[in-house]
Amino acid sequence: MDRVKGKAALISGGAVGLGRACALALAREGADVAVTDVNATAGEKTAKEIEALGRRAVFLEHDVRFENQWERVVEAVLDRLGRLDILANNAGVGFAGSVEDCTEEEWRRMLSINLDGVFFGTKHGVRAMKRAGNGGSIINFSSIEGIVADGDFCAYNASKGGVRLLTKSAALHCAKRGYGIRVNSVHPGFIQTDMVENFLRTTKDPAATRKAIEGLHPIGRIGEPDDIANAVLYLASDESRFVTGAEFVIDGGFTAQ
Repeated sequence: MDRVKGKAALISGGAVGLGRACALALAREGADVAVTDVNATAGEKTAKEIEALGRRAVFLEHDVRFENQWERVVEAVLDRLGRLDILANNAGVGFAGSVEDCTEEEWRRMLSINLDGVFFGTKHGVRAMKRAGNGGSIINFSSIEGIVADGDFCAYNASKGGVRLLTKSAALHCAKRGYGIRVNSVHPGFIQTDMVENFLRTTKDPAATRKAIEGLHPIGRIGEPDDIANAVLYLASDESRFVTGAEFVIDGGFTAQ
């Protein structure tokens, strides 16, 4: 359908899971895609899948915690793909820890990846898009846990809540200056990814925990990566040209209760 034909996208954490699903969805609809990740083996594989769809692909090894790496990656994308129209700040981690149990090291690691990484990505994405003068779309990955809290995930809640309001601030900044750059956030519920599988393996009874988690979603199941990728595709396309500063909750009714 060519919904993003002629556009170039950068997906952080694009090697696996939600990032991979987003990269492939954008490629299927006509975008060239740069995949960045710390997982080089999986990242190269995803890039090859994009090329098999007939699109240009770039893989760049990238730790989102460091601003100088963002500067390098954005310049490399502009050099290799010629432009940057879409940026999905997807890279993230998740692990449990209450306000009493979370260590300083765990807190700083969570915030540095989930929040600092999104800040640096948004900052340098805006600068690159502004310089080109063609506008653009930035999609930041938050979570349902950036909207509602969980007593066992204090650092994760803090990081994802930060992404939610960082996104709105950036959206207002760009809109009021006439940049033509839209900034929105997506808030997935529990999705069938390695992150969720790894969490389930840490529980005493993974099967029972999965059933309990499914029961928290009124729609009766946990989500699939394409459920999120389809929303990202909409936000990346010109179909959403009047949408900025919005939060897209994709959670099977989890937060409606």
